[in-house]
This record gives sequence, C-alpha cells and structure tokens, in this order.
Amino acid sequence: MRQKSHVLLKHPRKHRTKVDEEDTINTAETDRHPLDSTSVMNAKKTLFELLGRTGMLRSEAEELIALVEAGAIADAHSEAEKEKGAPDEKGESYGIGWHDGARAVGDELARIAERALERAIGPAMSGFPQDGARGRHPVGRVDVERAKVAVTPLYLAFSDVSDLDPEVSDEVLTAVLGTMSIVERVGYAGRLEQFTESHRERLAQLYARYGPRSRIAVHGRYSLLHSPTSIAVLERLAAAPSAFRTEWEHAELPPAWLEGLATAWRASEAPPG
Repeated sequence: MRQKSHVLLKHPRKHRTKVDEEDTINTAETDRHPLDSTSVMNAKKTLFELLGRTGMLRSEAEELIALVEAGAIADAHSEAEKEKGAPDEKGESYGIGWHDGARAVGDELARIAERALERAIGPAMSGFPQDGARGRHPVGRVDVERAKVAVTPLYLAFSDVSDLDPEVSDEVLTAVLGTMSIVERVGYAGRLEQFTESHRERLAQLYARYGPRSRIAVHGRYSLLHSPTSIAVLERLAAAPSAFRTEWEHAELPPAWLEGLATAWRASEAPPG
C-alpha cells in the first residue's frame, strides 16, 4: 500500500492535467463568458485594495481602472471591425444582414467606449482651448506617472539612464501636460510614440551628440538630454511651442535648458561634422 501511494504521488501533475483539460472543455461548451458582474466587481475591489496599500488615492485608482476599462472596450470595437464578412455560400441577402448587424454592434461598442471614457475623465469630451488648460484641469499625479511610463522606454531606445533629479523630471512633465486638454492627455502615449517613430533617425543623432553617451556633462544647457522628459519636451516644442513656453516659464524651470534642447534639436538636422 505504501508503495502504491508513492506511485500516485510521483505523477500528480499528469493525473491532474487530464482532469483540468476536461474541465476546460466543459466550461467552454457550457459557458463561454464565465466573468459575471459579481466576479468582475470582486477583481476591481481587489485591485483598489492593492493600489491603496501602495499609497494611491481612491480617486486616482478609479481613474486608472476606468481608463483601462474604456480602452478594453475600444480594443473590442477595433477587433470587431476586423472580423471577416459573412460566408459566401450563405447568399447575398444573408451577407447584407450580416453587414448591417455587424455595423450596428460596432456602433454600439463605440458608444459604450465613449461613455466609459466619460466616466474615466468626466464629461468634457470635446476638450477646451489650450490657454485655459491650466485653470480648468490641473495636472495630477496620475497624469505625470502615465507620462513617465510612456516616455521612459522611448528614451531608452536612444540613450542611457542618467542622474538628472527625478523631481525635476516631474516638474518638466507637469509643464508638458499643462499644454493639453484632459482628453489629449489620455492619448498622449500614442502621440509620443508617433512622434518618436517619425523622427527616429534624428533622435538617434541628437542623443549620440548630446546625450549621456556623449561627452556632454549632465549639468549645463543640455541637461534635459540626460532625462527621458527630453522626448516629451521636443514633442511639445513641435506641437504647441507657444503654449509650452508659457507653461515652462510658469513652472520657473531654467530657460537655458529649453533653449539648449531646442538648439541641439536644430543641430541634429545636419550631418555629423
């Protein structure tokens, strides 16, 4: 008996695998959507608890989770639009009905995604003039953290991490985000990625000449090139130069940093000397 028990314990994983596969198949056949509303709410509450333990405010956590939910619906809408049409053998009438039904579902998904985004950022979906951005929608901690997450990997594709004061980086990103409406901030990661992709060769040249891998010291007029925020600053100088310079001055950041980066950016257009 003891040897038999030993044999059973020797292969527990193999025994369970078959059962698990059968359970998975049965679940797929009987219930294709096991995530009921109670289970989803349980997951959200768990996430709130975990984020709260890190010191995040409830309002900040709610905003992040709502943005993820809105994004998931938007992704579902995009995926639905990629679906193939009706089978050819079903006939023309069937195909017309298929197309109309798919369009109706897609339109409704788009409306649901818009409502989810409104819940995340408020009803100001149409945005507002840039000169009123600071007064109406102050830049919050979550805004800055999202911008950091977006810009850091883009920067590391061209340069190395340097020792520029992280607090200064927060101040720079606050000035950057101050030029945008709340809706623009939601899509800022995508805007940064597009900017970087459009100027990849020029950015590589810029950081090779003036970044941490060059002989340029971290303290000086090219200091921003030692920070991931430099990509964010360059994007703003291209997209909203006047508004950004106003925000920069309002934040009392060193004018030499901004002018140094602008000078280096212009010089990066020329081939190496």
